[in-house]
Amino acid sequence: MQRDISIVVVGSGIVGASAAYHLSLLGVAVTLVDRPTAGEATSAGAGILCPWVDHEGDDDWFRLALDGTRYYDRLVESLVEDGEHDAGHTRTGALLVADLPGELAGVESLLRSRQGSAPDMGTISTVDRPEDLFPPLRPDLAALHIEGPARVDGRAVRDALLRAAARHGARMVTGTASFTAAGALLVDGSPLEADAVVVAAGAWTGELCRPLGLEIPVGARRGQIVHAEVPGTDTSGWPIVLPRRGPYLLGFPGSRVVLGATVEDAGFDARVTVGGIGEVLATGVELAPGLAAATLVETRVGFRPVTADGLPLIGPLTDRVVLATGLGAYGLTAGPYAGLLAAHLTLREAPPSDMSAFSPRRTVRGAERQEG
Repeated sequence: MQRDISIVVVGSGIVGASAAYHLSLLGVAVTLVDRPTAGEATSAGAGILCPWVDHEGDDDWFRLALDGTRYYDRLVESLVEDGEHDAGHTRTGALLVADLPGELAGVESLLRSRQGSAPDMGTISTVDRPEDLFPPLRPDLAALHIEGPARVDGRAVRDALLRAAARHGARMVTGTASFTAAGALLVDGSPLEADAVVVAAGAWTGELCRPLGLEIPVGARRGQIVHAEVPGTDTSGWPIVLPRRGPYLLGFPGSRVVLGATVEDAGFDARVTVGGIGEVLATGVELAPGLAAATLVETRVGFRPVTADGLPLIGPLTDRVVLATGLGAYGLTAGPYAGLLAAHLTLREAPPSDMSAFSPRRTVRGAERQEG
């Protein structure tokens, strides 16, 4: 059913692509606006879906990450119905590894405490030879295996969302979006009419919204990530490797292994640095000596959008503007779900879950003047 309403989505990363897709499914006239920008986080994310090991003591964040992970199954089904048969989502399981078994005791306790309410975590088991599952690993590592984690190719799922949204009538516009002080939206200086705007501009959200007289507490955290190739090896079924210290590792089709990532408060500096990549490679090879002979094929840099209090910003900013940003390192975990939430909130419909903990009005200076 078509609705007589037009919405602009600013940002074509995974959150914006999801918002545009879900709004188009709801019969809204959607225009998605973005500009080519170095450091876009979706393209650089590793794509680890393993919410059960994080956010201890933060029930709101854990719930969002868990709902985001669970949402992928429904999203993949919806995309298949729309002709998109490869969203890059595969359940591989994960290995939690450490130098000594005692270092895994805390995370094992956390996992078992959550297992009753999260059966999709799957079984938890001790692994005596983790190198049998991920061959390059050191043979002396202690390890736990979790059955439920999955990986996702961020570029693949974003592109699938964008293509499907276009099939449902969404219009894609390349250009620089900006607001006027009065709240009008411009693209390359020309007005673009809309009943509402979803801002899914990641780390650039503060820059975009500043003309509204609002200070959005979101900034950029740089992550440098390495893609390597293990010639002649099928790495597609390898589990995600999550060490207690050092870089994560995960396999993808095409004999590819991803190592990452740095966590750097470097602003919007999109350079690949010797120190950053050197750190990832050195600690990665220490963990998995078998990767020393792998071919270095690509490095990527992404700016994770992080907020002052560490919580996402999902909800109304003004009468016409809804924010969906601040997912930090969990953009690929929760991004598609955050886009769904933003779509419902923009239409003033109740979202599938309570978003009050993530309201932008909790921290945005000047937002109270924009209400009503």
